[in-house]
Amino acid sequence: QLQLVESGGGSVRPGGSLRLSCTASGFAIDYYAIGWFRQAPGKEREGVSCISSSIGTTNYTDSVKGRFIISRDNAKFSVYLQMNDLKPEDTAVYYCAVVKTVQDMCTMVFIGRSPFGSWGQGTQVTVSA
Repeated sequence: QLQLVESGGGSVRPGGSLRLSCTASGFAIDYYAIGWFRQAPGKEREGVSCISSSIGTTNYTDSVKGRFIISRDNAKFSVYLQMNDLKPEDTAVYYCAVVKTVQDMCTMVFIGRSPFGSWGQGTQVTVSA
């Protein structure tokens, strides 16, 4: 079964940091662009960041630019999201997924088709004083 598994969430105070991991099971991520998404209570899921497969270019939603860093280690079948200076509004369940690309650039659009058509369990991030 091909899947991505999220981990690394937790509870931190504002200004704190967390590092999320997204690890592939059943496939190598080398040829896939991967994105991080989040869903806060009562809100729609939104794209946070993505990283392309080839040259590792990255993209971030405006609210996390300068605070979050996405990276990948293909040898470890993993993509990471380093989250710094966390704010209460970052509280959400965070998901990773294979995303669509445009001219080898990643987009924060879920690919949504087999064999990567399902979301994982996600990992909870809570930022509060």
